[in-house]
Amino acid sequence: MSEQALCWLNGQLLPLADASVPVNDHGLLYGDGVFEGIRIYHKRAFRLQQHLERLALSARAIALDMPYSLAELTAAVQEIVEVFSGESGYIRLMVTRGPGPLGLNPVGCHRPNVILIADQISLVHSQSREQGARLIIAAMRRLPFDGLDPRVKSLNYLNHILAKIEANHAGVDEAVLLNGQGRVTEGTADNIFIVKNETLVTPPCTEGALEGITRELILELAAEAGIPVRIAPLAPYDLYTADECFLTGTGAEMIPVRDIDGRELTKCPGPVFKQLNRLFFERIETESR
Repeated sequence: MSEQALCWLNGQLLPLADASVPVNDHGLLYGDGVFEGIRIYHKRAFRLQQHLERLALSARAIALDMPYSLAELTAAVQEIVEVFSGESGYIRLMVTRGPGPLGLNPVGCHRPNVILIADQISLVHSQSREQGARLIIAAMRRLPFDGLDPRVKSLNYLNHILAKIEANHAGVDEAVLLNGQGRVTEGTADNIFIVKNETLVTPPCTEGALEGITRELILELAAEAGIPVRIAPLAPYDLYTADECFLTGTGAEMIPVRDIDGRELTKCPGPVFKQLNRLFFERIETESR
């Protein structure tokens, strides 16, 4: 937590250290709730409406009634951005089921908590961002699509946390999760792309990946730049033999990958990454100023 950290809790702005929710909130007890991560650039929330629309869909999918409209949430985000001291930063927007009796049944939860935290975030060290991140393929598998739809951004991230612990134990930056069929889904907090024979490839979300807003933007930028794109299943072999690999996400932005399970990639950062990274930050400037 930095000195800049702020919280907006159910309509009230507070220093993060002063904010609290009841210990019987089902978001705390059971991970029952949804969230979004939103970047601040030049004192503006980047692609805010896409994030809020996805939040609303996640909430609807778990039968969670949103206590604020999208217009009210937009105003709340704008309020915390204005007060936040940084020109850039990161917002974590959460909607919990709210306090209720012990037990999984949410029927006794009547007051969802809406929480916005504004602070700084860095998913990898600056050296890894410049020279390339090191990855492993985790033993932990992604929850199956028919168990929990990856389009729901729920507060329960234990599956990904356990994969991140594997990365920590291996002394690398990030872990890639496979699905039950052994195909690539995503990182612990990011989507994954490879480049092979000058073609950009990323797994379909039906493999278990989140429909990332940054992922969508990268696909959009690649199409505009005339870079060939394929959305296709990937196996570990495809990662090991890729010409380039990189990660994308709201928190990650764009991170090149240097090696995967000790297999060093031939290009890092590669020419396709460099081109898309330049276009990505140009688009941020265009939309944020």
